[in-house]
Amino acid sequence: MKFSLTLVATLQLALFSAAQSTINPYQYSINKNFTGRKGAVVSAHPLASQVGVMIMKKGGNAVDAAIATQLALAVVYPGAGNIGGGGFMVIHLSNGTNTTIDFREKAPIKGHRDMYLDANGNPNLDKSQNGHLAVGVPGTIAGIFAAKKYSKLPFSDLIQPAIDLAEKGFIITAAEAGGLNEDRPNFIKYNTRPVAFVKGQPWKAGDTLIQKDLAQTLKRIKAAGQKGFYEGETARLIVEEMQRGNGIIGYEDLKQYTANEKKPSQFSYKGYEVITMPLPSSGGVLLPMMMKMTSRFPIADYGFHSLKAVQLMTEIERLAYADRAKFLGDPDFYKVPVKQLTSETYISERLRLYNPDSAGDSKKIQAGVVNKESEETTHFSIVDKSGNAVSVTTTLNGGYGCYTVVGGAGFLLNNEMDDFSIKPGVPNMYGAIGGEANAIAPGKRMLSSMTPTIVLKNKKTYIVAGTPGGTTITTSVYQTLLNLIDFKLSTYDAVNKPKFHMQWLPDVVFIENDFPDEIITGLQKMGYTVNKREQIGRTDVIKILNNGTIEAVGDKRGDDTAEGF
Repeated sequence: MKFSLTLVATLQLALFSAAQSTINPYQYSINKNFTGRKGAVVSAHPLASQVGVMIMKKGGNAVDAAIATQLALAVVYPGAGNIGGGGFMVIHLSNGTNTTIDFREKAPIKGHRDMYLDANGNPNLDKSQNGHLAVGVPGTIAGIFAAKKYSKLPFSDLIQPAIDLAEKGFIITAAEAGGLNEDRPNFIKYNTRPVAFVKGQPWKAGDTLIQKDLAQTLKRIKAAGQKGFYEGETARLIVEEMQRGNGIIGYEDLKQYTANEKKPSQFSYKGYEVITMPLPSSGGVLLPMMMKMTSRFPIADYGFHSLKAVQLMTEIERLAYADRAKFLGDPDFYKVPVKQLTSETYISERLRLYNPDSAGDSKKIQAGVVNKESEETTHFSIVDKSGNAVSVTTTLNGGYGCYTVVGGAGFLLNNEMDDFSIKPGVPNMYGAIGGEANAIAPGKRMLSSMTPTIVLKNKKTYIVAGTPGGTTITTSVYQTLLNLIDFKLSTYDAVNKPKFHMQWLPDVVFIENDFPDEIITGLQKMGYTVNKREQIGRTDVIKILNNGTIEAVGDKRGDDTAEGF
């Protein structure tokens, strides 16, 4: 028996090696740091990072690598990597072009404002978070093809590594095994067909995960492009899955879905140019608000993790998130006063509420006056030898999305409908409060916290950053940028030093367990409620030094891996 298992493994490896000579899916390591000159990828899984680097070695640029990495993550990181979800892509090209791709999910045609309320008007959060009714129309594949015009290699080269990983399998990490075991009851409860993530015995590190149905879906996309997902066999399987589980996505929802290329949210900060995602990314409004507020203070003099700096940043986060709750939503459906919210006049007005000597009060600090997001998202950062850069944050929303796998197609669906305001004033799974601006409407994109970001120095790529983490995403990106630009931390420390988060409501400062005790005590003496919690996000960062050296760091908080050449 041992001989036959060894022989099977050997044959698997031989078959795989013929297709991918540089990647061994049955033996790999997690690398947290990379330094080099030609290109780098930092993502949530070692194999996905390796795929991105392999594509650049074949002559692909950063966009090629991003497409291949996204597709690989859909196989090797099913908790958040996806083709059944959506996300945002920020691109900086060496010719000076800056652009973004919005492939956020949409509410189905049959979606409506009160679809998760019972007869008494009470919200049913189980329906908005789990199973078939929680699903927004997926956008990832449309996003990939919207970005394809900026790539160089044939699409078949970019998707083949993912096909091989799905068809022939890969060994899972301890973290992945733990996640699959923990959510086994949910996979059983919310599926109408057997799924690859459930087996007779508990998963353990080193087990091989094979996803034959997913491989066939990827092959259909390889053969027919975007239509291979939104039409034909895959569309039929999605709609039939919806019908079996009382979901509402139909053929027209899929056929009508489009990804949008948009002008970035772009602003200056202390001589650097910051490029991030516009709405429906709340980060496109909150990040410039917070950094413009910060620019009014000599925060570098305060010092990293000083009480004065942490208190200032906490209050800035409070002010921004109060505005998030009232004003932000899909600008195609709701008039969002972006220019006013990010104007210097408005920033000055909001800062009048800041008191450096005591905690703010979220009951008193409301949104400003203007004229009439599990935290199982995933992020990856990429640069190539020419200075092209791509920052992508993509998600199923909660870990493993709604837990539902499309029968016969092998991929998980999102639970992004919970990112709408299910009922004004009712918090979603991340505690975020929303209002009419983010109410459900057919075809509308739900507000997101995803904040993929690129920073330019002298018009060239300097920092590529982003993180998962639900509503903590934007505050983590904000803190990471300040860590690098103001506090001059090393790239490693900027990623891995403990972070904190304030989102207006609840009126609590959340801090990671390893945060300095003296700062916690200082905040409490000022009147803050401070709650310790597990990790905040998993920030993946690339920084390019003045001499052209690329530094890439994967967050210590997960299996995140930096690869390059």
